[in-house]
Amino acid sequence: MDKQETVFDVLVIGGGPGGYVAALRAAQLGLRTALVEREHLGGICLNWGCIPTKALLHSADTLRRIRGAGALGIRVAPPEVDFPAMVARSRTVAQRLSRGIAGLLKKAGVQVFEGHAHFGPDAQVRVRHADGSERTVAARHQVLATGARARALPTQPFDGERVWSYRDALSASRVPASLVVVGAGAIGLEFASFYATLGTQVTLVEAMGQVLPGGDADVSRFMQKTLQQDGIAVRTQARVQQVEHTANGVRVGVESAAGNETLETEHVLVAIGLLGNTEELGLEHTRVQSDRGLVTVDAWGATAHAGIHAIGDVTGLPMLAHKAMHQGIVVAERIAGLRRGGDAPHPAIPACTYGHPHSAAVGLTEAQARARGQALRVGRFPLEGNGKAVAIGEASGFVKAIFDEASGALLGAHIVGPEATEMIQGFAIAMGLESTEAELMETVFPHPTVSESMHESVLAAHGRGLHI
Repeated sequence: MDKQETVFDVLVIGGGPGGYVAALRAAQLGLRTALVEREHLGGICLNWGCIPTKALLHSADTLRRIRGAGALGIRVAPPEVDFPAMVARSRTVAQRLSRGIAGLLKKAGVQVFEGHAHFGPDAQVRVRHADGSERTVAARHQVLATGARARALPTQPFDGERVWSYRDALSASRVPASLVVVGAGAIGLEFASFYATLGTQVTLVEAMGQVLPGGDADVSRFMQKTLQQDGIAVRTQARVQQVEHTANGVRVGVESAAGNETLETEHVLVAIGLLGNTEELGLEHTRVQSDRGLVTVDAWGATAHAGIHAIGDVTGLPMLAHKAMHQGIVVAERIAGLRRGGDAPHPAIPACTYGHPHSAAVGLTEAQARARGQALRVGRFPLEGNGKAVAIGEASGFVKAIFDEASGALLGAHIVGPEATEMIQGFAIAMGLESTEAELMETVFPHPTVSESMHESVLAAHGRGLHI
């Protein structure tokens, strides 16, 4: 039975990073705002993605440091891994932050509806609650922020037992003896690094010619070498042809240029990409257009149906939480009339990978920059020349900066090593402010810090590197 209709200025469908941020910003701007979430506030990122994986990876990083403490003059007993406690801590972290988001929304005056939202024949939104009841939630504007989910192998669905998605890998009951990870993007690489650190025999299978296939070639080569040094077997230009359950695990048939091979393993983790969550939204009752499961939007997040907007993973690559958050703010401000006409903002979106070691990038890869046909200046600086990196025993890695030779504009930057994911924002700010290489060379970096390597990479682009 349909409950009494409620009218809002903005209705956000999906409570992930993009959705809840859009709702908070809309409420800040005085718009009467509601949000619908069918599972957990914070979405996949907070509950089953970004946050819990980083909690587990922090445990792995700490374990690695303890094992290497002898090199720092600290004698410790061999550490023991309490895997259930690691997993439990990651769940506690996620739950704490999810409760925090609920508090923020309540404080901002955003009304939260629990249930599944879908458009009815009249293009009005219905919310179906767990008890089967429905209510109509009317709003002048709707924002689709339904996110994405893991893509399965075409011939083998996830079963939660032998064939894992990232959710299964996050909630395993024990450390597997062996694991085949299909897909060497950020998700696959991070889980490969995590389980290998805990002692799992890991094989990483990637269809493209390099790990982190969308990344800079220098970074990918360095990461592959490091993965192999950590005991991870890497297969590139390799495709999974079949997955067959056995008495003790899974048999994986892999085809590559080097020939066919069969891998025997306890589990397979599939990390081959994400699918937009557009099913069961009733989009057929609207003029919203989609392409291969992704909602089509303009630069401002507007769909073909007036008043319906979309943000985040459901609109396509890059599928990153911070991109969704930014889009949520832009759409809310557009609805409120703060952003009128003109070109939509296109900020540089950093990408981070939290395996071992960390890597981060913003802007173009060197290959992408060269494909434009413009002359470049490329500076590289190895962390072996950085005093802080040497002092903390983490001098494996480098910083790479790519500039347009004619204008001095920063086109791209890539970092591998300690604090890479924290330092990349410096280059992102520089790109956002349209800083030139000349301005970056005049910037004073504190000493001793790993961030000095960023400065050195800029100097190196002009042949002025001091510590190379």
